[in-house]
Amino acid sequence: MTDHEAAIEQFLDDADAALSEYDQGYADADATLTLVRDHIDELRETLD
Repeated sequence: MTDHEAAIEQFLDDADAALSEYDQGYADADATLTLVRDHIDELRETLD
């Protein structure tokens, strides 16, 4: 597995976890979007 593939897999796992917490009522929509955006930023930094 390449570094890019690992970063994408990590992003997907983190995004899934954030959405799951939202679905279970542990986080509100704003917090979930903020967390997903943070993960997107991390992925972009890793891929650059």
